[in-house]
Formats: sequence, C-alpha cells, structure tokens
Amino acid sequence: MTSSELWTRATADRYDAEEAETSSAAVLGPTIAFLAELAGDGRALEFAIGTGRVGVPLRQRGVPVVGIELSEHMAAVLRRKIDEDTLPVTLGDMATTVVPGGFTLVYLVYNTITNLLTQDEQVECFRNAARHLQPGGRFVIELGVPPLRFLPPGQVAVPFDVSEQHVGFDTFDLVEQILVSHHFTLDGDDGHYRRDSSRHRYAWPAELDLMARIAGLELERRVADWDGSPFTQDSAQHISVWRKPT
Repeated sequence: MTSSELWTRATADRYDAEEAETSSAAVLGPTIAFLAELAGDGRALEFAIGTGRVGVPLRQRGVPVVGIELSEHMAAVLRRKIDEDTLPVTLGDMATTVVPGGFTLVYLVYNTITNLLTQDEQVECFRNAARHLQPGGRFVIELGVPPLRFLPPGQVAVPFDVSEQHVGFDTFDLVEQILVSHHFTLDGDDGHYRRDSSRHRYAWPAELDLMARIAGLELERRVADWDGSPFTQDSAQHISVWRKPT
C-alpha cells in the first residue's frame, strides 16, 4: 500500500456524475485518439483506471486495455460498465502492482501521479511503468503545471474554480511540495455545500524527466494538451511521453 488516499464508496458513486463534462465524447475524443495512436497494435495498461472514464472508451476504440486501481469502490463502478474479460482490472497501487504480459503503452491521466505523496513512490511508479513496457513502448502522463507563479508572498491558496455549483482552491506547502485540493460543492436543492479535500504531491516536468531517466525511460515528446498544441512557459498542464529504448 502506498500513501495514496483511498477513494470511498460515496466518492466513487458520484464520480461519474461530477465528471460528466470531462467524460463527454467531445472532450475525450483527442485523448482517446492520442492514446490509441501510441498503443498501435499492442495492449495498453492504465494506472489508476478509476471508473473507466478513459479506459472504457479506449477499449471500445479497439485497443486492448488492462487496468490497475487502488479503490475497490471505483473499480466496482467500472465493472457496471464493462465485464472483466473485456477489460481486466487488478486491485492494487500503481507503484508496485504487477500484471502479466507486456504493453506498448502505459498511461496515467488526470493528475493522478500526484496521488502518490512521496517522491520515492512517484519514482517507483515510473519504474513500474518501465517494468510493464515492451522495448519501444511509451509511458504517458497528463499533469498540471504547479501554479506557484500565482502565489504572491504570504499567500498559500490558489482558486481554480469559482461558480454557483462549485468552489475549488488549492493550498500549498512549499517545503514538503504538497498541495491540498479543497472543494465546496452544492449538494442537493437545500442550498447546502459538501466539503471535500485531498492531498497531492505536485511535481515539475523536469522532475518527472529525472524520474523517467532513473527508470530507464527517455523523453520523446511533451505537449500542452491532447490535441498536440505546443508546450510553453504559459501552459497550465502537459502531456508527456517517455519511451523505453529498444
């Protein structure tokens, strides 16, 4: 077991409804196309597959997908959508759990590498990806760039969403490289807001590149989004692709 916080049944049951916009075909289309091209004729392994937001449509695209998921509750929601023979899922953490066979693609999306709360565990995640990859295979991570440039001296919080339905902001421990993501979500019709929070270890692109080198992987490409737009100093996130040498 790693330091990742475990998703509860209540969180898993409402996850798809809260992520309906990011799960739409219009939003996911470029993601699926990007991953399918990298997988080619091989198999794909998704670390932290969750409820299958990406894994299920990628499998429907024709790519054989296998998943690893820490939360049995998230995996149970996925299982309502697709059977085990079509998309196998192993319960376990993404830093140490091993599944049989080789893969042309291992991927980890939606900032989930930050669920591992220590640098050592994040390094082990890269090593685990390399362990599963065939020579020439790729490891893909989708991750936000830490928004520390928005922190003036003395401020520790950065808002990322302010609407009638949801208020979200991150607080930062700059010494430990930990952020806490805070959410206040309108819950029902009585005007009450539900409060949730989760801890994450943020990491810079250059730090991930060093983790990849430790695992024997080489940076192949870094873009700002799934559509392939260039990564610049103003990019809020990156899609990074590392390759296992042949």
